[in-house]
Amino acid sequence: MGLPVQDNIAPTMGKGNHMNTREHQGRRALLGGAATLLLAAHLPAWAKGIKVEVWKDPDCGCCKDWVAHLQASGFDVKVNDGGNDAVRKQLGIDPKYGSCHTAKVGGYAIEGHVPAREIHRLLKERPKALGLSVPGMPVGTPGMDAPVYGGRKDPFKVLLLARDGGASVYQAYEGKTKA
Repeated sequence: MGLPVQDNIAPTMGKGNHMNTREHQGRRALLGGAATLLLAAHLPAWAKGIKVEVWKDPDCGCCKDWVAHLQASGFDVKVNDGGNDAVRKQLGIDPKYGSCHTAKVGGYAIEGHVPAREIHRLLKERPKALGLSVPGMPVGTPGMDAPVYGGRKDPFKVLLLARDGGASVYQAYEGKTKA
């Protein structure tokens, strides 16, 4: 039996929205690049250069921010901008655990705004599982933490997806209100 999908999901930002303007994308790319350089220098050797393949929509700003988060955490990311529905199905991820992007790393599926910290933990522990998911798009998760959200961080759970379609909580994150 699976867990219910979270109801604290932020709406996606479509074309023409200020989150998809070239100015904001350029700013995010600059900040992401700077963070990548600073953080990569402090990563342990085992964390650098792990290959991740991501499938996402080409116009999704939060997906781009999540990719920058992975890169800042030492992952070597290949991006496919053709959407993620087909690969989610191919990897066997139940749609109830779905989000706006899907990835593969080290033989595991990753769905949604999973923190890099939990992906590193998954690769270190190597549980018998399909992978990890953060269903929906909870505000405050990596990639869903843009300034437009005003520092809001909703509570969320990283789920360990079982190969039989079930899931269990791998890590819970408490929300934080704006100071």
